[in-house]
Amino acid sequence: MNWTTLQWVLLLASAGQIQSLGKLCFTVLEEQEAGVKIGSLSRNYSAPYQLRDETHIRVDESTGDLFTKERIDRETLCPTHQDGDCTFPNTALVGLNFDLVPIIIVVDDVNDNAPFFERNEIHIRIPEDALNGTGFPLDDQAQDKDTGNNGLIHYHLKGSNGFFGIKQNGYELELVVQRELDRETLENHFLVLVAVDGGSVPLSATANLIVTVTDVDDNCPEFDADSPIRATVAGLGIKGAAVAQLKATDKDLGQNAQITFSFSRQISDRAKTLFHVDGHTGLISLAVDVQVDSSEKHMLKVLANSPLCPPAQTQVTVDIKPLVSPEPTIKIRFVAEHKDQVIVLPENEPPTVLALLEIQDTSSDKGTLSLEADSMPFSLKPQAGSYLLSTSKPLDFEMRREYDVTVVISDPHGTRLHGRKVIKVVVEDVNDNAPKFDQTLYEKDIKENNTPGMFLLKVQATDADADQFGKVKYRLTNGGPFSIHEETGVISVAESLDREQQETYILTVLARDGGDPSQDGLAVVSVNVLDLNDNPPAFSTPHFYFFVPESLPRLSQVGKIPVSDADDGDNGRIMDVRILNEKVPFAIDLAQGSLRSTDEVDREKQDRYELLVVAVDGGRPALSTTVKITVFVEDVNDNQPKVLLPSSNLSCLTISPATKAGSMITKIYAIDEDSGMNSDITYQIVASEPALQSPFQIDQHSGNITLVQRLSGEDYGMHHLFVVVRDGGKPDPLQTTVWVNLLVNETLEKCQVSAVPEYLPATLPPPKPLPVKDCRGESNAWLVLLCGLGLMIVSGGVLLVLAVVFIKHKHTKRKVKKKNAWETENFGELKPLN
Repeated sequence: MNWTTLQWVLLLASAGQIQSLGKLCFTVLEEQEAGVKIGSLSRNYSAPYQLRDETHIRVDESTGDLFTKERIDRETLCPTHQDGDCTFPNTALVGLNFDLVPIIIVVDDVNDNAPFFERNEIHIRIPEDALNGTGFPLDDQAQDKDTGNNGLIHYHLKGSNGFFGIKQNGYELELVVQRELDRETLENHFLVLVAVDGGSVPLSATANLIVTVTDVDDNCPEFDADSPIRATVAGLGIKGAAVAQLKATDKDLGQNAQITFSFSRQISDRAKTLFHVDGHTGLISLAVDVQVDSSEKHMLKVLANSPLCPPAQTQVTVDIKPLVSPEPTIKIRFVAEHKDQVIVLPENEPPTVLALLEIQDTSSDKGTLSLEADSMPFSLKPQAGSYLLSTSKPLDFEMRREYDVTVVISDPHGTRLHGRKVIKVVVEDVNDNAPKFDQTLYEKDIKENNTPGMFLLKVQATDADADQFGKVKYRLTNGGPFSIHEETGVISVAESLDREQQETYILTVLARDGGDPSQDGLAVVSVNVLDLNDNPPAFSTPHFYFFVPESLPRLSQVGKIPVSDADDGDNGRIMDVRILNEKVPFAIDLAQGSLRSTDEVDREKQDRYELLVVAVDGGRPALSTTVKITVFVEDVNDNQPKVLLPSSNLSCLTISPATKAGSMITKIYAIDEDSGMNSDITYQIVASEPALQSPFQIDQHSGNITLVQRLSGEDYGMHHLFVVVRDGGKPDPLQTTVWVNLLVNETLEKCQVSAVPEYLPATLPPPKPLPVKDCRGESNAWLVLLCGLGLMIVSGGVLLVLAVVFIKHKHTKRKVKKKNAWETENFGELKPLN
């Protein structure tokens, strides 16, 4: 609302034209954010709405809702109304007639202020004789700016240990004594006074409460435990000389702790004459000069007095000694090296004069000097009115390092002892002992493959000498993979050991002392390296090759299979060697270390065997190694040739009489499943029917049958050729026979044979080296060539049928050639089979 509008409203109000309506009251909590809704004018009045004062609140002109404009702090707004309501008035203008509505805003308190003490420390003094239940007011109370329960404060103590409690009665606060107090035991009590307000989430404050317990005269004096109970006065005492200092204490303070000392009336008059006690300090002194010829003993009873207390009492016994004449003394003039009246003598020295002794006697009677009975190895001899103190034999530092030589002063007759004098003799060490080991031979076992730097053992040598002479340092004269700590004698393994390289180490340990010259001691350390199963079995070669004939008998030795293990004991024992392949005709002979056959081998079924053999040692866990073995099966002539063409002895072929000489008539096809020379086939006609000279001839190697002469009339008819087919096996070749039936006829009709001749030779002739040519064939060479070409064309179909047989035959020969060539190149160094 602008100033002009407000002026009109005030003017109308003054004119009595604006009606004043009933008062409205709204409540808001303090410390809320700005914009909190606290009520609405719309429930009672209609719009529009305006406020005369919008310092703390504002109104929505259309809805009449009242909102806070800022965070309201009750303690700031109403600093003088801590215990009452905090309100502030306002006036609203409502409706079109601008009716005045008085508004009262009540600000409710929240617990936003913690109690506080004006001082952090509160001091109070309480006498130690205060009775239990006695209360002492506490004026330094806490304050809280909040109102109601939020400003209501309750108190409690921390750290009182049961000595004190808090009593609160309204605004009165008292500290109450709950246990008996004793200043002498505990003078100051440090407590914490806690003030807690009554808010729903209470807030608190603390102050240190220091209670000082004041003293009352409740303790009596006591003599200290270290106060003397005996004293001695020399035969010639001077007045004022101190005899004994007494000590007494009173645990109270100030005037309550004052003590006065005095003698009891029960002491003797002589004592009262001789002694005086200071009433304040407790010092007993001589009251007069004292000189007596005989000993005196006085019992002094001393009292410690304090007001309101019975006196404490102690007794001091004082011995007064008579005056005596001085005793004779010994004057020492050192001859040997000495320091601070102590003779220093190196060990191993021959008998040596140590000192010259003289008696200094103030009396007229001269005394004598002697050694006590246990003063060996020393002697004391008179020498021109004096005495020579000497050693009687060399001294040994290692047996005894120092001696106390006691010299006795007695009268000339030896009846009275006047005194003793002790002379100390220290033996100085020399380096006369070599280090000695606890044992001259040390033995130690260690497993191989150890961690480098591993502790092995500790050697120890001692030297009987002292200081630097007895300080021992160690070293190895032949350390190798070992090292030794020069100070401690600890031997370590600097490297990982391998038993297979070296099984035993002999070390020499030298111990040297710190003398100059030094002395040495020796010890031997024997180190035995124990085996671990770190080596698998090893075969002599990673791949074995053996050649065996297919006629090899069962259980025959195929070859040696050497295998070994570098480990020791069971770790190096070969426990098993076996073939991993299944169903092979071989086995391992573990006893002989060889491979043996267990069944027949047939090259025609399998010409080689690839075996995988494993060897296992006896370690735990066991180690193993595998090796490959290749066994080649060599051929044996165990297969005779097989004739494929003609297919039977009853096969027949018709030949025209016009066939030219030199023509190939037919061909015998045969195969041999062996290899090499055993499969080389030769052909030979050994008989014919009719028995006259046959016009047909067979090629020894190819099996081709050719016409070697012109056919004539007498050649008409059936010709039966008995052909022997042999292989090249040594020493005895294998063979088979076949009948070749040829019909010479004008008509080329198909011929048939129902039977072959029954004639067979008793023995078959050996094969011919080369076929013999007929002279008639030479004259007709061209005719023979043309006939051969024709026959080759005719037999092309037959060749196609036999192609598979030929390929197999050639493939077999090729494998044998490759094997022979490979064997020649790569296995020249193989040993012959057993």
